[in-house]
Amino acid sequence: MATAASTSAAAAVLASRLLRRSPRLLRRLSLSRAAPAALSSSSRPLAPLARQPLGHRARMGHTAAAAAAAGPALGLTKPNAVEPPQITFSAKDFEFSEWKGDILAVAVTEKDLSKDSDSKFENAVLKKLDSQLGGLLSEAAAEEDFTGKAGQSVVLRVAGQGFKRVGLIGLGQNAPSTAAACRGLGESVASVAKAAQASSAAIVFASPSGIQEEFKLTAAAAIASGTVLGSYEDSRYKSESKKVHLKQVDIIGLGSGPEVDQKLKYANDLSSGVIFGRELVNSPANVLTPAVLAEEASKIASTYSDVFTATILDEEKCKELKMGSYLAVAAASANPPHFIHLCYKPTDGNVKRKLAIVGKGLTFDSGGYNIKTGPGCSIELMKFDMGGSAAVFGAAKALGQIKPPGVEVHFIVAACENMISGTGMRPGDIVTASNGKTIEVNNTDAEGRLTLADALVYACNQGVEKIVDLATLTGACVVALGPNIAGIFTPSDELAKEVTAASEVSGEKFWRLPLEESYWESMKSGVADMVNTGGRQGGSITAALFLKQFVDEKVQWMHIDMAGPVWNDKKRAATGFGVSTLVEWVLKNSSS
Repeated sequence: MATAASTSAAAAVLASRLLRRSPRLLRRLSLSRAAPAALSSSSRPLAPLARQPLGHRARMGHTAAAAAAAGPALGLTKPNAVEPPQITFSAKDFEFSEWKGDILAVAVTEKDLSKDSDSKFENAVLKKLDSQLGGLLSEAAAEEDFTGKAGQSVVLRVAGQGFKRVGLIGLGQNAPSTAAACRGLGESVASVAKAAQASSAAIVFASPSGIQEEFKLTAAAAIASGTVLGSYEDSRYKSESKKVHLKQVDIIGLGSGPEVDQKLKYANDLSSGVIFGRELVNSPANVLTPAVLAEEASKIASTYSDVFTATILDEEKCKELKMGSYLAVAAASANPPHFIHLCYKPTDGNVKRKLAIVGKGLTFDSGGYNIKTGPGCSIELMKFDMGGSAAVFGAAKALGQIKPPGVEVHFIVAACENMISGTGMRPGDIVTASNGKTIEVNNTDAEGRLTLADALVYACNQGVEKIVDLATLTGACVVALGPNIAGIFTPSDELAKEVTAASEVSGEKFWRLPLEESYWESMKSGVADMVNTGGRQGGSITAALFLKQFVDEKVQWMHIDMAGPVWNDKKRAATGFGVSTLVEWVLKNSSS
């Protein structure tokens, strides 16, 4: 990432010097660096850079498609075409011992493993299965010291049965009662199926009565989602990709029929959106430029054209809309900005509620002149600074398949890079947002809020009633809440309840933080309406207060700071955070 950043900066500085020294030479030189190819697109060269007055950034393409199809990425990197998991789920109610396939996975609590005086399982399901296997199950549990703790598993190869293997999957002390716990079970099943290279699996609870009746639908969907996401591995940038063997999963004992089948389809649709979000974040900045991000968004609109339209605004159009705050961030990069707007409308045209989801779309953040330096700056991970936009487009992809009625949704991303060059934004510059408010830039590394400012103004102009924005905005929020929890800020208790309810279904973790108005004092400027950063204390709060200046008071608004949960340090990969909660939130507004 650092190499790409320094190369982009050098190219822009060279352009400036050449323009000053020899305008004739510039006419002959095609300075515009080819934008990387879209994740799946044909190559087509861009037009050469036209001669412009000093200080004017050239437009390097009129459409996302033209820019994205320009040629090979820096480093000649091209992602491999890898199919996401294609798993069919079925809900069944029959005797588990009759099931035939590769691996029968039995979910057990610690209590389920208790034995009687004859060292036989007391649990009816385990007792029957152990008897069927000639006591092999109880022997293996004892030898492997399997106690049913969450995360534990033991798998046995068996002969003479309809299933080739049987696995015990630990649930902990109690049967799962949350979507997150059920998703974890699905991931565990995916893990053991992957190790066994199984193409089919069945999941059964040793104590199905431990699952509340009203929770069974949610449990089945969460298990399915966890199984898909646990089976997925992003190998697009590896020389050898791994194949997903699992194709069929039967969920036994949680009901059957059209209602649960519909819920399982929903889980697959949702998982495809989460995987898409992960892939966007995982893609390096030399491949996923703003143009390519715009192209990927456009593909959603073309794939689900019955409900989606796409509008991609180039730099000139953004100037017409007076998006000075956004364009200032983009000014240093050789890759031009793309303002992306997808609009979802139900097929019947009947709209009861209008929503907007706005995502931060910095495909790379060097920090600008306040460059990220020193230990802990994580500049090498700043490809994930577009995690908010990934959540937005992941949700859009899922909703394009689900097609909820009665709701219009605007998906908005101001995509760009924050780089360094002679044309770039400097500390101390004053920029003007599209609502006329002026901002003194006291830190170029607080750039995300500058792009969101114009995106939020644009969203309000769409006539929406509610806006949720998502951004990897502040390290302060990670310090406050750690790596697994996103902070939410909103003046609306109603909207807070809606998103919290959606998160309880999705299993993603959020915590509401205060919008302390007295902290705004630190955001005042002596020469402009505001500065873009306050002091170190309460940094995530002052960032949210900054965004609030660009939202119409009549619009319910929430800011989600997802800087922590966007990335899994242990797996060194994106999480797809936010997609599931956004989809649930839209569905709740669709049905209300």
